Amino acid sequence: MSESDKKYTYFITGGGTGGHIYPAVAVADELISRGQKVFYVGNPKNLEFDIVAQKGFEFLPVMVHGMPRKAAFSLIKWFFELGIAVLKSVGYILKYKPDAVFGTGGYVSAPALLAAKLTKTPFMLHDCDAKPGLVTRKLAPFANCVSLAFDCAKNEIHNNNCLISGNPIRKAFKTLSKTEARINLGLQNKITLCIMGGSQGARAINDGAVEILKKFSEGKDLQIIFQTGKKNFERVIEQLIKIYPEYETDKNLIIKPYFDDMVTILKASDIAISRSGSLSLSELCASGIASILVPYPHAAADHQRKNAHYLEEKGAALYLEDGDVNEDSLTKLINSLIENPEKLKEIQQNALALAKYDGVDSICDKLVEIAGG
Repeated sequence: MSESDKKYTYFITGGGTGGHIYPAVAVADELISRGQKVFYVGNPKNLEFDIVAQKGFEFLPVMVHGMPRKAAFSLIKWFFELGIAVLKSVGYILKYKPDAVFGTGGYVSAPALLAAKLTKTPFMLHDCDAKPGLVTRKLAPFANCVSLAFDCAKNEIHNNNCLISGNPIRKAFKTLSKTEARINLGLQNKITLCIMGGSQGARAINDGAVEILKKFSEGKDLQIIFQTGKKNFERVIEQLIKIYPEYETDKNLIIKPYFDDMVTILKASDIAISRSGSLSLSELCASGIASILVPYPHAAADHQRKNAHYLEEKGAALYLEDGDVNEDSLTKLINSLIENPEKLKEIQQNALALAKYDGVDSICDKLVEIAGG
């Protein structure tokens, strides 16, 4: 029996935000398609629980939250909570005996990864940012392998076995065509703008977007797909009713709090206004989109600014500070793309040149190798 035909058991862990969840889910999907056994370790009160439930993966709950920034009683309480979550994860490892653990960084992955270290279970890390997160940096020296989305992140990692894989993204980004995506959404074959602030939404982007929807839909005949985030949907609609009460009858607009199928949304789009989380950037590049990136200014280690500047330097995106988002700045940047087709096409091609479609395959190949080691 060849190495690829052997059946192993894996723990996959990562949660809190889509940037940690979707790469983990993409790896889990691929492992399952190869006939492997997968358990997903996450917080049952977070977004990962709903996504994993839809997928039908077996879910192992751990209760852990982000580390408080200030030294106080809350920090002591957090360490106690983390310790319990690690012990619970050790129990899961002793019960299900995974051959390897894969974590995408962030606080949700910490208990299972620490438990893997304690039980001497092989584990692999993936970090999606130009500036790797705290969990990745601290645990990297003990990992069997660390996969990275950005080659510049290698300078922050103390591990000789680094794999520059790009982010693991869903395979439909490679196979779905723009025409098919637009047909699936009931859209016409014309310039399409996607506005999104990540899975949680972004107030600055939402407020600026509300001001320009009518201008670009009616005035420029752009199709606009707007993901507001679940927390911000009602506020956006209240604002929109005041500015553009006829919005519901506008066939150029699709406005929802959240889209489960972001592959179709992005593949249908030409331009995007987006935060600059690493997974978003990987998916934007894989879709050949010209992006206007608005980094979240309070991201840990300022990683979103670093991500956005990386794409800007490659000529694959435009850059806009969160505090500078308004009707005028968005109008100027969007017009600079739709009124200059050559510039639009150049940025789209530069984005495509950065796309890595085989990240999930290379990560899963390495995981199988580690599990059999």
